[in-house]
Amino acid sequence: MTLWLLLAVVLTTGGTGSPSGTVLPEDSNTTAHPNSLMENVWKPTVVVLVAEEEVMETGELNPSHYPAQRVAKVVQHYFNTRHGSPYKVFAVKKVFSANAEEVPDSGRKYQLELSMKEMVHNTTVACAAEVLFPRKEGSESSPQVQLSCEDILKINTSAPEESLYQQYKLNQNLSAHNLPDSYGHVDEDQEPFWHLGMVASSFIMLSESSENTLYNMAQVANLTQMASENEQLKFDYHVLLHDMVSQEIIPWKLVFTWSPSAGVKVQTMEKSPNCRHCNEPKP
Repeated sequence: MTLWLLLAVVLTTGGTGSPSGTVLPEDSNTTAHPNSLMENVWKPTVVVLVAEEEVMETGELNPSHYPAQRVAKVVQHYFNTRHGSPYKVFAVKKVFSANAEEVPDSGRKYQLELSMKEMVHNTTVACAAEVLFPRKEGSESSPQVQLSCEDILKINTSAPEESLYQQYKLNQNLSAHNLPDSYGHVDEDQEPFWHLGMVASSFIMLSESSENTLYNMAQVANLTQMASENEQLKFDYHVLLHDMVSQEIIPWKLVFTWSPSAGVKVQTMEKSPNCRHCNEPKP
């Protein structure tokens, strides 16, 4: 166990947890429309995180405190990898209950009751989740998630998705950068591709998550459409992820495909050198 005190520069990217033990507000920014999540991106606020002893609690957890919120964020990334699209992006709305236990020879298991909010259509879904952080001597692997939710098929996005797919299947010349820009703005016609960046980034954040991490996507630095493959639209994305614990901005390169029928399929994920002091993007 270690004591720590961090002076953090926090980018307001809609995080649902705080590395301190403080209680989070009910109206967290993660429930807002995606454009409002990035309203003040790249305009940092200095926050002092409370000095505290890092203790892995067991038993019932405070749903509003960091351990429960951190695990809920993992559930969010998992949910997006399964159900996200250009017109469906999910974020944690509220954690109602959380419990942690040590599983001998396996790792640490969390059970949560929570609600997820689809941010584009302002629809809420109730879920129960189980998250296991496997623990082997000398190594850690990605968390294992089991999730049971209300019927999300009521969020019908088939018409706009098909229209978007047909448009860019015929005209494969899309490119964009800085989504959102330094003023938190995303052009309306680029919003679906910002959403795609959030969904594809969830594959990275889920893979990289542990009990000591808390990730948000800060920005799509640039994107390029590639030649289609097997009826799938194909994209090359460069994204910036915010590690809320270390306060690093970490660049990643993603190549993935998408279609309304197949969803998002990530082909490659490549981490670039750490970027602790990235330059602010240009509007």
